[in-house]
Amino acid sequence: MLTFGIEEEYFITDLHSRQMVCEPSAAVLAACREAIGAGFSYEMFQGQIEAASPVFTSSAEAADYLRAVRGNLAQSLAEFGLGVVCAGSHPLADWRGQRPTDQAHFRQLFDDIQYVARRSVLCGLHVHVQVPQTLDRIAVMNQVSPWLPLLLLLSCSSPFWDGAPSGFMSYRQAACDEWPRMGVPEHFSDWAEYQRYLVMLQRIGAIKADGNGWWGIRPAARYPTLELRMTDACPRLADALALATLFRVMVTHACAMQRPGARFSAEARWLLKENRWQAKRYGVAGTFALDDAGTLGRAEQWLQCARQTFAATAEAIGEPLLFDTLDAWLQRGNSAAEQLRWQAQAQASGADTRASLRQVVDLLLAQTRGDH
Repeated sequence: MLTFGIEEEYFITDLHSRQMVCEPSAAVLAACREAIGAGFSYEMFQGQIEAASPVFTSSAEAADYLRAVRGNLAQSLAEFGLGVVCAGSHPLADWRGQRPTDQAHFRQLFDDIQYVARRSVLCGLHVHVQVPQTLDRIAVMNQVSPWLPLLLLLSCSSPFWDGAPSGFMSYRQAACDEWPRMGVPEHFSDWAEYQRYLVMLQRIGAIKADGNGWWGIRPAARYPTLELRMTDACPRLADALALATLFRVMVTHACAMQRPGARFSAEARWLLKENRWQAKRYGVAGTFALDDAGTLGRAEQWLQCARQTFAATAEAIGEPLLFDTLDAWLQRGNSAAEQLRWQAQAQASGADTRASLRQVVDLLLAQTRGDH
């Protein structure tokens, strides 16, 4: 059974104004650190925090941990009139007012990436899954990569940007494309070629010795894992857990293959990039290439393909209901679609743009707490 871990990012949010907090006090950050415990981490902006989980062996362990983290944060921050939003973007955040976190790593990022970094007020869901040391992590990555847009379309939770609908279901992924070495990884045939790429980047000064890309999937630098990074942060805990489980199933399936990644070609990567565009732009309403031949279909058909491919593996690792859960999620729609519906309903009832977005923030606060 492959072990795994989950990282969630949160926006600290004022419960009165519903805006993202720009400069939380030392007492607020201390409360966050105590609520999260050893997994607490600062993020790029002072109004963001991260919870990095311990190593899990089951979904039940992950659920217990993240439920406690979210509950503890809500309870502790309520004393300050604050809460947390777990979503790819904050509907009312103004990136111009956000304050960078004063740490050397983040100072270097802002110096290197400039306004692209300053605009990146975004939150993701990251999932690490162990890959046995006897396997080539690049081969496993190549086997899993074509499915990434399916994970993304389910997770989309960043339809708003700068106080308005962005036109994307995942504006976060659109923003990621402004960064170097984000989005879809380069095509690497194996671990050795990947290492040559990193050495080349180090030689020209593009990355430090311990650095690597920020792609939507990557071999982690510090852990023997494959790391999913493409997915938006999920307001509902159950959705985050379902995505983590699906990714774990996909990696487990790849690790059991005789030659994982053998069929991942330049053409497969072309289709992956187009599917990612459909996922970030349209979410569950996109049209996707379902196979190497480019057969087109809807999200429901793609999820059915995933069921046919991975259901036996899900059953084997003790997750027999995974695809029933994912089917129900797809029928409900992702968070981005729900947020847009919520705003439209508020405006139909007479709310102006600002007031309607405040209602969307209320929805996200409640979902993050587990109240909705």
